Amino acid sequence: MAPPPHPLAGVVRLAASSRLLVLALSLLSRLLFRPYDTSASLHPPCLLLSSSNATAAAAADPAPSVSSLAVWDGVYFLRAAECGYEYEQSFAFLPLLPASLNLLARSLLAPLVPLLGYRAVLVISGYVLNNVAFIAAAAYFYRLSVLILKSPSAAYRASVLFCFNPASVFYSSLYSESLYALFSLGGIFYVFTGANTIAKIMLALSGSARSNGALNAGYFCFQALLHAYDAAFQKKRPMLAVQVLVTGFLRSIFIFLPFFAFQAYGYLNICLHGNMEEMRPWCKAKVPLLYGFIQSHYWGVGFLRYFQVKQLPNFLLASPVLSLAVYSIIHYTKMLRQLFESSSIHEPIVATVDGRSIEAYKSSDVDTVLKSGFSTNVTNKAQGYADVKRRKSVSTQTDSASIHNNRSNDQIIEVNKDVCPILVLPFILHLAFMTFTAFFMMHVQVSTRFLSASPPIYWAASHILVSPSYSKRWGYLICVYFVAYILLGSLLFTNFYPFT
Repeated sequence: MAPPPHPLAGVVRLAASSRLLVLALSLLSRLLFRPYDTSASLHPPCLLLSSSNATAAAAADPAPSVSSLAVWDGVYFLRAAECGYEYEQSFAFLPLLPASLNLLARSLLAPLVPLLGYRAVLVISGYVLNNVAFIAAAAYFYRLSVLILKSPSAAYRASVLFCFNPASVFYSSLYSESLYALFSLGGIFYVFTGANTIAKIMLALSGSARSNGALNAGYFCFQALLHAYDAAFQKKRPMLAVQVLVTGFLRSIFIFLPFFAFQAYGYLNICLHGNMEEMRPWCKAKVPLLYGFIQSHYWGVGFLRYFQVKQLPNFLLASPVLSLAVYSIIHYTKMLRQLFESSSIHEPIVATVDGRSIEAYKSSDVDTVLKSGFSTNVTNKAQGYADVKRRKSVSTQTDSASIHNNRSNDQIIEVNKDVCPILVLPFILHLAFMTFTAFFMMHVQVSTRFLSASPPIYWAASHILVSPSYSKRWGYLICVYFVAYILLGSLLFTNFYPFT
Protein backbone atom coordinates (compact mmCIF):
# COMPACT_ATOMS: atom_id res chain seq x y z
CA MET A 1 0.00 0.00 0.00
CA ALA A 2 1.69 3.17 -1.22
CA PRO A 3 1.04 6.29 0.88
CA PRO A 4 -0.81 9.20 -0.79
CA PRO A 5 1.09 12.37 -1.79
CA HIS A 6 0.21 13.93 1.58
CA PRO A 7 0.15 10.93 3.93
CA LEU A 8 -0.56 12.83 7.15
CA ALA A 9 -3.66 14.42 5.61
CA GLY A 10 -4.59 10.99 4.26
CA VAL A 11 -4.37 9.49 7.75
CA VAL A 12 -6.57 12.25 9.14
CA ARG A 13 -9.18 11.60 6.45
CA LEU A 14 -9.05 7.87 7.12
CA ALA A 15 -9.42 8.42 10.86
CA ALA A 16 -12.44 10.67 10.32
CA SER A 17 -13.97 8.15 7.89
CA SER A 18 -13.43 5.30 10.34
CA ARG A 19 -15.20 7.25 13.10
CA LEU A 20 -18.16 7.98 10.84
CA LEU A 21 -18.32 4.28 9.94
CA VAL A 22 -18.22 3.11 13.56
CA LEU A 23 -20.81 5.68 14.64
CA ALA A 24 -23.11 4.68 11.77
CA LEU A 25 -22.79 0.98 12.60
CA SER A 26 -23.40 1.64 16.30
CA LEU A 27 -26.49 3.75 15.69
CA LEU A 28 -27.83 1.24 13.19
CA SER A 29 -27.41 -1.66 15.59
CA ARG A 30 -29.08 0.38 18.34
CA LEU A 31 -32.07 0.98 16.08
CA LEU A 32 -32.35 -2.63 14.93
CA PHE A 33 -31.82 -4.42 18.24
CA ARG A 34 -33.07 -3.97 21.76
CA PRO A 35 -30.36 -3.44 24.41
CA TYR A 36 -29.74 -6.43 26.63
CA ASP A 37 -29.43 -4.25 29.73
CA THR A 38 -31.65 -1.18 29.92
CA SER A 39 -30.42 -0.01 33.32
CA ALA A 40 -28.38 2.73 31.65
CA SER A 41 -31.63 4.69 31.24
CA LEU A 42 -32.10 4.78 35.02
CA HIS A 43 -31.16 8.11 36.48
CA PRO A 44 -31.12 8.17 40.29
CA PRO A 45 -30.61 11.57 41.90
CA CYS A 46 -27.10 12.73 42.73
CA LEU A 47 -26.14 12.11 46.33
CA LEU A 48 -24.15 15.32 46.57
CA LEU A 49 -27.13 17.56 45.71
CA SER A 50 -29.82 18.81 48.06
CA SER A 51 -33.03 16.76 48.10
CA SER A 52 -35.05 19.29 46.06
CA ASN A 53 -32.32 19.78 43.47
CA ALA A 54 -31.70 16.04 43.28
CA THR A 55 -35.36 15.33 42.56
CA ALA A 56 -35.42 17.98 39.85
CA ALA A 57 -32.20 16.70 38.32
CA ALA A 58 -33.49 13.14 38.24
CA ALA A 59 -36.65 14.20 36.44
CA ALA A 60 -34.97 16.62 34.05
CA ASP A 61 -33.91 14.31 31.24
CA PRO A 62 -35.77 15.45 28.12
CA ALA A 63 -33.70 13.18 25.87
CA PRO A 64 -33.45 9.76 27.57
CA SER A 65 -32.63 8.06 24.25
CA VAL A 66 -29.45 10.16 24.06
CA SER A 67 -28.57 9.56 27.70
CA SER A 68 -28.94 5.80 27.24
CA LEU A 69 -26.06 5.82 24.73
CA ALA A 70 -23.74 5.67 27.73
CA VAL A 71 -23.14 1.94 28.26
CA TRP A 72 -20.86 -0.21 30.39
CA ASP A 73 -18.05 1.93 31.86
CA GLY A 74 -19.55 4.94 30.13
CA VAL A 75 -22.27 4.92 32.80
CA TYR A 76 -19.62 5.47 35.48
CA PHE A 77 -17.87 8.22 33.54
CA LEU A 78 -21.20 9.96 32.93
CA ARG A 79 -22.18 9.69 36.57
CA ALA A 80 -18.83 11.10 37.71
CA ALA A 81 -19.19 14.01 35.28
CA GLU A 82 -22.73 14.76 36.43
CA CYS A 83 -22.59 14.05 40.16
CA GLY A 84 -18.93 13.81 41.11
CA TYR A 85 -17.31 10.82 42.80
CA GLU A 86 -20.08 9.55 45.07
CA TYR A 87 -19.10 5.92 45.63
CA GLU A 88 -15.86 4.17 46.42
CA GLN A 89 -15.88 2.10 43.21
CA SER A 90 -16.37 5.20 41.07
CA PHE A 91 -12.77 6.20 41.85
CA ALA A 92 -11.64 3.46 39.45
CA PHE A 93 -12.54 5.86 36.64
CA LEU A 94 -9.94 8.58 36.41
CA PRO A 95 -11.01 12.23 36.22
CA LEU A 96 -9.76 13.51 32.87
CA LEU A 97 -12.75 12.33 30.84
CA PRO A 98 -15.44 13.44 33.37
CA ALA A 99 -13.74 16.82 33.77
CA SER A 100 -13.51 17.24 29.99
CA LEU A 101 -17.19 16.35 29.56
CA ASN A 102 -18.16 18.98 32.12
CA LEU A 103 -15.96 21.60 30.49
CA LEU A 104 -17.39 20.96 27.03
CA ALA A 105 -21.01 20.75 28.22
CA ARG A 106 -20.68 24.03 30.12
CA SER A 107 -18.99 25.91 27.29
CA LEU A 108 -19.32 25.02 23.61
CA LEU A 109 -22.38 22.81 23.99
CA ALA A 110 -24.09 24.81 26.75
CA PRO A 111 -26.79 26.15 24.35
CA LEU A 112 -28.08 22.57 23.97
CA VAL A 113 -28.72 22.08 27.70
CA PRO A 114 -32.17 23.78 27.80
CA LEU A 115 -33.26 21.67 24.83
CA LEU A 116 -31.85 18.23 25.68
CA GLY A 117 -30.99 18.41 29.36
CA TYR A 118 -27.57 18.41 30.99
CA ARG A 119 -27.18 14.64 31.14
CA ALA A 120 -27.79 14.22 27.39
CA VAL A 121 -25.41 17.07 26.59
CA LEU A 122 -22.73 15.34 28.66
CA VAL A 123 -23.18 12.22 26.52
CA ILE A 124 -22.99 14.25 23.30
CA SER A 125 -19.88 15.97 24.66
CA GLY A 126 -18.27 12.59 25.21
CA TYR A 127 -18.98 11.40 21.68
CA VAL A 128 -17.75 14.65 20.11
CA LEU A 129 -14.66 14.83 22.29
CA ASN A 130 -13.58 11.23 21.87
CA ASN A 131 -14.04 11.08 18.12
CA VAL A 132 -12.10 14.32 17.61
CA ALA A 133 -9.42 13.08 20.01
CA PHE A 134 -9.10 9.84 18.05
CA ILE A 135 -8.49 11.72 14.80
CA ALA A 136 -5.75 13.73 16.49
CA ALA A 137 -4.33 10.51 18.01
CA ALA A 138 -4.18 8.92 14.55
CA ALA A 139 -2.20 11.91 13.27
CA TYR A 140 0.28 11.55 16.13
CA PHE A 141 0.43 7.80 15.52
CA TYR A 142 1.57 8.41 11.94
CA ARG A 143 4.11 11.07 12.92
CA LEU A 144 5.53 8.85 15.65
CA SER A 145 5.66 5.85 13.31
CA VAL A 146 7.60 7.79 10.68
CA LEU A 147 9.99 8.98 13.37
CA ILE A 148 10.68 5.45 14.62
CA LEU A 149 10.33 3.29 11.49
CA LYS A 150 11.90 5.76 9.03
CA SER A 151 9.57 4.46 6.33
CA PRO A 152 6.56 6.57 5.32
CA SER A 153 4.94 3.60 3.59
CA ALA A 154 5.30 1.35 6.66
CA ALA A 155 4.06 4.17 8.89
CA TYR A 156 1.06 4.75 6.63
CA ARG A 157 0.11 1.05 6.57
CA ALA A 158 0.35 0.87 10.35
CA SER A 159 -1.75 4.05 10.67
CA VAL A 160 -4.47 2.57 8.47
CA LEU A 161 -4.62 -0.44 10.78
CA PHE A 162 -4.78 1.87 13.81
CA CYS A 163 -7.68 3.81 12.27
CA PHE A 164 -9.64 0.56 11.89
CA ASN A 165 -8.36 -1.21 14.98
CA PRO A 166 -10.38 -3.99 16.69
CA ALA A 167 -11.21 -1.75 19.66
CA SER A 168 -12.65 0.98 17.41
CA VAL A 169 -16.04 1.10 19.12
CA PHE A 170 -14.42 2.20 22.40
CA TYR A 171 -12.71 5.12 20.68
CA SER A 172 -16.10 6.37 19.51
CA SER A 173 -18.03 6.02 22.76
CA LEU A 174 -18.00 7.32 26.33
CA TYR A 175 -14.67 5.69 27.23
CA SER A 176 -11.24 7.11 28.01
CA GLU A 177 -9.35 5.27 25.25
CA SER A 178 -9.29 8.20 22.82
CA LEU A 179 -7.93 10.70 25.32
CA TYR A 180 -5.36 8.19 26.53
CA ALA A 181 -4.21 7.44 22.98
CA LEU A 182 -4.01 11.13 22.08
CA PHE A 183 -1.90 12.15 25.06
CA SER A 184 0.22 8.98 25.09
CA LEU A 185 1.12 9.00 21.40
CA GLY A 186 1.51 12.76 21.32
CA GLY A 187 3.60 12.80 24.47
CA ILE A 188 5.91 10.02 23.27
CA PHE A 189 6.31 11.80 19.93
CA TYR A 190 7.44 14.96 21.71
CA VAL A 191 9.80 12.99 23.97
CA PHE A 192 11.66 11.76 20.89
CA THR A 193 11.66 15.17 19.21
CA GLY A 194 12.97 17.00 22.25
CA ALA A 195 9.92 19.08 23.16
CA ASN A 196 10.19 17.91 26.74
CA THR A 197 7.81 20.43 28.32
CA ILE A 198 4.96 19.50 25.96
CA ALA A 199 5.85 15.83 26.42
CA LYS A 200 5.63 16.08 30.21
CA ILE A 201 2.23 17.75 30.09
CA MET A 202 0.77 15.31 27.58
CA LEU A 203 2.10 12.19 29.31
CA ALA A 204 0.87 13.46 32.67
CA LEU A 205 -2.57 13.94 31.12
CA SER A 206 -2.44 10.37 29.81
CA GLY A 207 -2.03 9.27 33.44
CA SER A 208 -5.16 11.28 34.26
CA ALA A 209 -7.10 9.39 31.59
CA ARG A 210 -6.06 5.81 32.39
CA SER A 211 -3.97 4.38 35.20
CA ASN A 212 -1.53 2.72 32.79
CA GLY A 213 -0.68 6.18 31.48
CA ALA A 214 1.76 6.47 34.38
CA LEU A 215 3.88 3.81 32.64
CA ASN A 216 4.72 6.37 29.98
CA ALA A 217 7.26 7.76 32.43
CA GLY A 218 9.47 4.95 31.16
CA TYR A 219 10.07 6.85 27.91
CA PHE A 220 11.68 9.69 29.83
CA CYS A 221 13.74 7.11 31.72
CA PHE A 222 14.90 5.64 28.41
CA GLN A 223 15.79 9.07 27.08
CA ALA A 224 17.76 9.83 30.25
CA LEU A 225 19.65 6.53 30.10
CA LEU A 226 20.71 7.13 26.49
CA HIS A 227 22.00 10.61 27.25
CA ALA A 228 23.65 9.53 30.50
CA TYR A 229 25.49 6.76 28.64
CA ASP A 230 26.60 9.23 26.00
CA ALA A 231 27.76 11.74 28.63
CA ALA A 232 29.66 9.14 30.65
CA PHE A 233 31.30 7.07 27.90
CA GLN A 234 31.39 9.29 24.83
CA LYS A 235 31.87 12.76 26.30
CA LYS A 236 33.70 11.49 29.44
CA ARG A 237 31.66 13.82 31.65
CA PRO A 238 30.33 11.79 34.61
CA MET A 239 28.78 14.80 36.36
CA LEU A 240 26.75 15.56 33.25
CA ALA A 241 25.56 11.95 33.27
CA VAL A 242 24.39 12.34 36.88
CA GLN A 243 22.62 15.58 35.99
CA VAL A 244 20.86 13.89 33.06
CA LEU A 245 19.72 10.99 35.27
CA VAL A 246 18.35 13.33 37.95
CA THR A 247 16.50 15.37 35.33
CA GLY A 248 15.01 12.22 33.81
CA PHE A 249 13.95 11.01 37.25
CA LEU A 250 12.19 14.30 38.01
CA ARG A 251 10.41 14.24 34.66
CA SER A 252 9.25 10.69 35.34
CA ILE A 253 7.94 11.68 38.78
CA PHE A 254 5.94 14.45 37.12
CA ILE A 255 4.15 11.86 34.96
CA PHE A 256 3.04 9.97 38.08
CA LEU A 257 1.78 13.06 39.93
CA PRO A 258 -1.78 13.25 38.50
CA PHE A 259 -2.50 9.59 39.28
CA PHE A 260 -1.22 9.82 42.85
CA ALA A 261 -2.94 13.17 43.36
CA PHE A 262 -6.23 11.49 42.46
CA GLN A 263 -5.48 8.69 44.94
CA ALA A 264 -4.87 11.33 47.61
CA TYR A 265 -8.17 12.96 46.70
CA GLY A 266 -9.92 9.61 47.21
CA TYR A 267 -8.18 9.11 50.55
CA LEU A 268 -9.31 12.52 51.78
CA ASN A 269 -12.91 11.98 50.68
CA ILE A 270 -13.34 8.40 51.90
CA CYS A 271 -10.93 7.89 54.77
CA LEU A 272 -10.78 11.35 56.36
CA HIS A 273 -14.05 13.05 55.42
CA GLY A 274 -16.25 10.07 54.57
CA ASN A 275 -19.57 9.23 56.23
CA MET A 276 -18.88 5.51 56.69
CA GLU A 277 -19.28 4.20 60.22
CA GLU A 278 -16.34 1.84 59.86
CA MET A 279 -13.08 2.80 58.19
CA ARG A 280 -12.46 0.97 54.94
CA PRO A 281 -9.67 -1.67 55.09
CA TRP A 282 -7.49 0.03 52.46
CA CYS A 283 -7.48 3.22 54.55
CA LYS A 284 -5.52 1.35 57.25
CA ALA A 285 -2.84 0.06 54.88
CA LYS A 286 0.73 1.38 55.11
CA VAL A 287 0.34 2.58 51.51
CA PRO A 288 -3.38 3.36 51.15
CA LEU A 289 -3.74 2.86 47.41
CA LEU A 290 -7.41 3.17 46.56
CA TYR A 291 -7.15 2.12 42.91
CA GLY A 292 -5.58 -1.27 43.63
CA PHE A 293 -8.18 -2.03 46.31
CA ILE A 294 -11.07 -1.16 44.00
CA GLN A 295 -9.77 -3.33 41.18
CA SER A 296 -9.31 -6.29 43.52
CA HIS A 297 -12.43 -5.89 45.68
CA TYR A 298 -15.04 -4.86 43.12
CA TRP A 299 -13.73 -6.36 39.88
CA GLY A 300 -11.76 -9.39 41.10
CA VAL A 301 -8.52 -8.28 39.45
CA GLY A 302 -5.43 -10.13 40.65
CA PHE A 303 -2.70 -12.56 39.67
CA LEU A 304 -4.26 -15.69 38.07
CA ARG A 305 -7.68 -14.90 39.56
CA TYR A 306 -9.22 -15.00 36.08
CA PHE A 307 -7.80 -18.42 35.26
CA GLN A 308 -11.07 -20.33 35.47
CA VAL A 309 -12.67 -22.82 33.10
CA LYS A 310 -15.76 -20.64 32.71
CA GLN A 311 -13.55 -17.81 31.40
CA LEU A 312 -12.23 -19.78 28.43
CA PRO A 313 -14.50 -17.90 25.97
CA ASN A 314 -12.99 -14.61 27.17
CA PHE A 315 -9.48 -15.97 26.66
CA LEU A 316 -10.49 -16.90 23.13
CA LEU A 317 -11.92 -13.42 22.59
CA ALA A 318 -8.61 -11.89 23.63
CA SER A 319 -6.38 -14.40 21.83
CA PRO A 320 -6.01 -12.45 18.53
CA VAL A 321 -4.65 -9.27 20.11
CA LEU A 322 -2.51 -11.22 22.57
CA SER A 323 -1.08 -13.24 19.69
CA LEU A 324 -0.25 -10.07 17.76
CA ALA A 325 1.31 -8.55 20.87
CA VAL A 326 3.50 -11.61 21.51
CA TYR A 327 4.51 -11.72 17.84
CA SER A 328 5.43 -8.02 17.96
CA ILE A 329 7.59 -8.53 21.04
CA ILE A 330 9.40 -11.54 19.55
CA HIS A 331 9.79 -9.91 16.12
CA TYR A 332 11.36 -6.69 17.37
CA THR A 333 13.39 -8.44 20.04
CA LYS A 334 15.04 -10.52 17.31
CA MET A 335 15.69 -7.39 15.28
CA LEU A 336 17.21 -5.63 18.27
CA ARG A 337 19.44 -8.63 18.90
CA GLN A 338 20.60 -8.51 15.28
CA LEU A 339 21.30 -4.80 15.70
CA PHE A 340 23.49 -5.37 18.74
CA GLU A 341 25.20 -8.40 17.17
CA SER A 342 26.11 -6.41 14.05
CA SER A 343 27.69 -3.65 16.13
CA SER A 344 28.51 -2.95 19.75
CA ILE A 345 25.80 -1.38 21.89
CA HIS A 346 27.92 1.77 21.97
CA GLU A 347 27.45 2.56 18.28
CA PRO A 348 23.62 2.66 18.07
CA ILE A 349 23.39 4.62 21.33
CA VAL A 350 25.86 7.26 20.17
CA ALA A 351 24.21 7.35 16.75
CA THR A 352 20.82 7.94 18.35
CA VAL A 353 21.97 10.64 20.74
CA ASP A 354 23.98 12.42 18.05
CA GLY A 355 20.89 12.58 15.92
CA ARG A 356 21.98 10.16 13.22
CA SER A 357 18.78 8.15 13.74
CA ILE A 358 16.53 11.21 13.74
CA GLU A 359 15.80 12.67 10.32
CA ALA A 360 13.65 15.71 9.70
CA TYR A 361 10.35 15.15 7.96
CA LYS A 362 10.15 16.40 4.39
CA SER A 363 6.56 17.52 4.94
CA SER A 364 6.23 21.11 6.08
CA ASP A 365 3.61 20.40 8.76
CA VAL A 366 6.03 18.57 11.04
CA ASP A 367 9.39 19.90 9.91
CA THR A 368 9.36 22.68 12.49
CA VAL A 369 8.71 20.34 15.37
CA LEU A 370 11.41 17.89 14.40
CA LYS A 371 13.98 20.62 14.05
CA SER A 372 14.08 20.52 17.83
CA GLY A 373 16.04 17.25 17.55
CA PHE A 374 15.99 14.28 19.89
CA SER A 375 16.45 16.51 22.90
CA THR A 376 17.47 20.04 23.70
CA ASN A 377 21.03 18.79 24.12
CA VAL A 378 21.36 17.53 20.58
CA THR A 379 19.31 20.02 18.57
CA ASN A 380 22.14 21.28 16.41
CA LYS A 381 23.54 17.81 15.83
CA ALA A 382 20.21 16.39 14.69
CA GLN A 383 19.50 19.25 12.32
CA GLY A 384 23.06 19.18 11.09
CA TYR A 385 22.75 15.54 10.25
CA ALA A 386 19.54 16.25 8.31
CA ASP A 387 21.41 18.93 6.36
CA VAL A 388 24.21 16.49 5.62
CA LYS A 389 21.69 13.96 4.34
CA ARG A 390 20.21 16.55 1.99
CA ARG A 391 23.65 17.53 0.71
CA LYS A 392 24.49 13.90 0.12
CA SER A 393 21.48 13.50 -2.15
CA VAL A 394 22.94 16.10 -4.55
CA SER A 395 26.62 15.40 -4.02
CA THR A 396 29.08 14.62 -6.78
CA GLN A 397 30.64 11.28 -7.56
CA THR A 398 33.56 11.99 -5.20
CA ASP A 399 31.13 11.99 -2.26
CA SER A 400 29.80 8.52 -3.04
CA ALA A 401 32.57 6.93 -1.01
CA SER A 402 31.48 8.89 2.02
CA ILE A 403 27.91 7.72 1.54
CA HIS A 404 29.13 4.16 1.34
CA ASN A 405 31.11 4.58 4.57
CA ASN A 406 28.06 5.87 6.40
CA ARG A 407 25.78 3.12 5.14
CA SER A 408 26.12 1.14 8.36
CA ASN A 409 24.61 4.07 10.27
CA ASP A 410 21.78 4.43 7.77
CA GLN A 411 20.93 0.76 8.13
CA ILE A 412 20.14 1.32 11.79
CA ILE A 413 16.96 3.11 10.77
CA GLU A 414 15.83 0.99 7.84
CA VAL A 415 12.97 -1.28 8.83
CA ASN A 416 13.04 -2.98 5.45
CA LYS A 417 16.41 -4.43 6.40
CA ASP A 418 16.64 -7.08 9.08
CA VAL A 419 17.49 -4.50 11.71
CA CYS A 420 15.62 -1.81 13.62
CA PRO A 421 16.46 1.35 15.58
CA ILE A 422 17.25 1.21 19.26
CA LEU A 423 14.31 3.59 19.78
CA VAL A 424 12.00 0.58 19.39
CA LEU A 425 13.29 -0.84 22.69
CA PRO A 426 11.09 1.16 25.12
CA PHE A 427 7.99 0.38 23.06
CA ILE A 428 8.71 -3.35 23.30
CA LEU A 429 9.37 -3.22 27.04
CA HIS A 430 6.16 -1.24 27.52
CA LEU A 431 4.13 -3.66 25.42
CA ALA A 432 5.65 -6.71 27.14
CA PHE A 433 4.70 -5.40 30.59
CA MET A 434 1.17 -4.55 29.50
CA THR A 435 0.70 -7.92 27.77
CA PHE A 436 1.85 -9.77 30.90
CA THR A 437 -0.52 -7.68 33.02
CA ALA A 438 -3.45 -8.20 30.69
CA PHE A 439 -3.00 -11.97 30.49
CA PHE A 440 -2.19 -12.81 34.10
CA MET A 441 -3.77 -10.02 36.16
CA MET A 442 -6.78 -8.50 34.44
CA HIS A 443 -10.08 -9.57 32.95
CA VAL A 444 -8.38 -10.93 29.88
CA GLN A 445 -11.06 -9.86 27.39
CA VAL A 446 -10.17 -6.23 28.16
CA SER A 447 -6.85 -6.86 26.35
CA THR A 448 -8.40 -5.83 23.03
CA ARG A 449 -8.79 -2.23 24.14
CA PHE A 450 -6.05 -2.25 26.80
CA LEU A 451 -3.37 -2.93 24.16
CA SER A 452 -5.05 -1.03 21.34
CA ALA A 453 -2.86 2.08 21.66
CA SER A 454 0.44 0.15 21.49
CA PRO A 455 2.22 1.09 18.24
CA PRO A 456 4.35 -2.10 17.89
CA ILE A 457 1.21 -4.18 17.35
CA TYR A 458 0.33 -2.20 14.23
CA TRP A 459 3.94 -1.92 13.08
CA ALA A 460 4.32 -5.69 13.21
CA ALA A 461 0.92 -6.32 11.64
CA SER A 462 1.73 -3.98 8.75
CA HIS A 463 5.03 -5.83 8.30
CA ILE A 464 3.16 -9.13 7.99
CA LEU A 465 0.86 -7.66 5.35
CA VAL A 466 3.70 -6.92 2.90
CA SER A 467 6.52 -9.24 3.91
CA PRO A 468 7.25 -11.91 1.27
CA SER A 469 8.36 -14.28 4.04
CA TYR A 470 4.76 -14.56 5.26
CA SER A 471 1.89 -16.20 3.43
CA LYS A 472 -0.84 -13.86 2.21
CA ARG A 473 -3.18 -15.91 4.37
CA TRP A 474 -1.76 -14.27 7.52
CA GLY A 475 -2.41 -10.80 6.15
CA TYR A 476 -5.92 -11.87 5.20
CA LEU A 477 -6.55 -13.19 8.73
CA ILE A 478 -5.36 -9.90 10.26
CA CYS A 479 -7.75 -7.92 8.04
CA VAL A 480 -10.63 -10.28 8.85
CA TYR A 481 -9.88 -9.96 12.56
CA PHE A 482 -9.90 -6.16 12.44
CA VAL A 483 -13.12 -5.98 10.40
CA ALA A 484 -14.91 -8.66 12.42
CA TYR A 485 -14.19 -6.99 15.76
CA ILE A 486 -15.36 -3.61 14.44
CA LEU A 487 -18.66 -5.21 13.41
CA LEU A 488 -19.01 -7.27 16.58
CA GLY A 489 -18.14 -4.32 18.80
CA SER A 490 -20.63 -2.04 17.07
CA LEU A 491 -23.35 -4.65 17.49
CA LEU A 492 -22.67 -6.04 20.97
CA PHE A 493 -21.09 -3.21 22.94
CA THR A 494 -23.59 -0.58 21.82
CA ASN A 495 -26.50 -2.76 22.97
CA PHE A 496 -24.99 -3.56 26.37
CA TYR A 497 -23.96 -7.10 25.45
CA PRO A 498 -20.58 -8.37 26.70
CA PHE A 499 -17.72 -7.63 24.33
CA THR A 500 -14.26 -6.76 25.66
